[in-house]
Amino acid sequence: MSILLFIIILAVLIIAHEFGHFIAAKRAGIRVDEFGIGFPPRLWKKKFGETTYSINLFPVGGFVKIFGEDPNEESTHGKDSGRSFVHKHKLIQTWVISAGIIFNLILAWILISAGFMMGLPYSSSDPRYGDRVTGSALVITSVVSGAPADIAGLKTGDKILALYGEGNASLENPTTQSTKEFISTHSELRFAYLRDKEIRTLSMVPEGGIIEGKKGIGISMDDSGMLKLPPLEALYAGTLSTATLTTATATGLAHFLKSIFIGQASFAEISGPVGIVNIVSDASKQGFVYLLLLTALISINLALINLLPFPALDGGRLLFILIESIKRSPIKPVVANTANAVGFILLILLMVVVTYHDIAKLLNG
Repeated sequence: MSILLFIIILAVLIIAHEFGHFIAAKRAGIRVDEFGIGFPPRLWKKKFGETTYSINLFPVGGFVKIFGEDPNEESTHGKDSGRSFVHKHKLIQTWVISAGIIFNLILAWILISAGFMMGLPYSSSDPRYGDRVTGSALVITSVVSGAPADIAGLKTGDKILALYGEGNASLENPTTQSTKEFISTHSELRFAYLRDKEIRTLSMVPEGGIIEGKKGIGISMDDSGMLKLPPLEALYAGTLSTATLTTATATGLAHFLKSIFIGQASFAEISGPVGIVNIVSDASKQGFVYLLLLTALISINLALINLLPFPALDGGRLLFILIESIKRSPIKPVVANTANAVGFILLILLMVVVTYHDIAKLLNG
């Protein structure tokens, strides 16, 4: 079931991204030869007009074959070269390449806005909508890898119900601040928490060095519940949340890229298809609205990753357009095509390595 949900989510994200390229190219008068879901070999194809629509065997991607995007003799000098991507104005080329990224962000906005209409997890401490949050509880928002909480088994999304310390010390109805104080002043802890509608308990020992000057267990928390808004307010809140999540994701991505350059990157920080299947499984147990939010987050991640100036990604193609604009002459087709082919191979290798680490984490965990 989790694999099926993952394939559905992936298909939605791909269709949104590739449809952005597709509709922008069509509107610009550029010939589109194929719109494909998944990677070949083909399972099904049907031609409507000048475009072939296909479903392919490997459901981990998708593509739109835009005439002239990868220049060749036909698209450069052939009889239909006037409808080639390569002969369009640089602004049109930029729009066609950027449209996939933009449509992923639009999809995220639509999903988050729909979530607010149905009821979405939201912080009760937010000054704008906090007083309209219902069913507020203390929720773990992140767990530091290797910290006492991680080793003991706490996970993001767990709701903390109560804490118990040595002797008869206890904390009922905990808040973010009272929990921080309780953890820092006790040498042994037992947690009562809610996961998958089941009350569980576990014990751990706080450690120094996690929080400066205090003992900690390596978690972030927030008092949150469900926020349900009428349609117009939901669209506005969706806009704000999409902007906030995009900024936070971009910051996290920049931090990860920096860690690569200084040799401190860890594959534990990223997930491939296998890891995402597990994340989808966890989200589905929480409810449909959590799947919507997860899909929106993946869509934002997909948009920002595609923006990176790396060959085979949209950002790489945008970089080529910029270079051609500056030098006022096209990059040789053999150079552009070779760079994109090498970039694609490197991305596939990265996916293989990440998938290997995902499987290793499953086997070890």
